[in-house]
Parts: sequence; C-alpha cells; structure tokens
Amino acid sequence: GINAEYGVRPGEDEVEALKNNLTETLGREGDVIHWGVDELVGNWWRPNYEPPQYPYVPPHITKPKEHRRLFLVRLPDKAMFAVPRNYKLVAAPLFELYDNSTGYGPVISTLPQSLSRFSYVYA
Repeated sequence: GINAEYGVRPGEDEVEALKNNLTETLGREGDVIHWGVDELVGNWWRPNYEPPQYPYVPPHITKPKEHRRLFLVRLPDKAMFAVPRNYKLVAAPLFELYDNSTGYGPVISTLPQSLSRFSYVYA
C-alpha cells in the first residue's frame, strides 16, 4: 500500500506512485521492473496519530490522518530485488498469515480474507 513515507505526490496517479515506490524500494539501480498492479484489495484508515488502523472509517472521525490502499501486485516472471539492509523480505504462505495478527499485525493478517475473492492458477 501507499503510506505516509511513500505518499502520492499532488497530481500523481496512485498506481504509478505505487510502481515507482516499489522500484525505488526493491529495484536495483538502473533496472526497469514492470510491476503488474491489478486490483484494489482493501482500504485501511488510521483515525489519529495512534497506531491502531481500521478497515473502515470510525463514525466519530471526519478526517482520518492516514488512508492505506492495498493492491494486488503481480511480480514479473524474472526480477532481482535489492532489499535494503533495514528491510526484511519474507515469503510467508497465506495459511501462516491467517488469524496471526500477533505475528504480522492487523493489516497483513487479514490478507487471506481479502484475497479469497480471487482464483489462482498455479503453473
């Protein structure tokens, strides 16, 4: 998703901003990566500057402080990632994420439910 650290600049398309942020964060210098941004999977809002986020805007909030949009992104057939030292790239199966907010947090642990509307073809 796009968050405050990697926000959308004024006049910039949010999908293009996401692609640029993915390339800046995970791409190697000089590489061109063709990210397949498909569908919006979910929305999360942070009503104030506290940590909790919700998959809805609480009724007493008129202007949430943050809005995160989660997109389904297809990886290219071949790509090499350059993961920054302060990041950790983890390939976690959906069954490990499911109902595991203690390990992965409230947003990532609900990805299995959000992604259940898609059919996957494993080749």
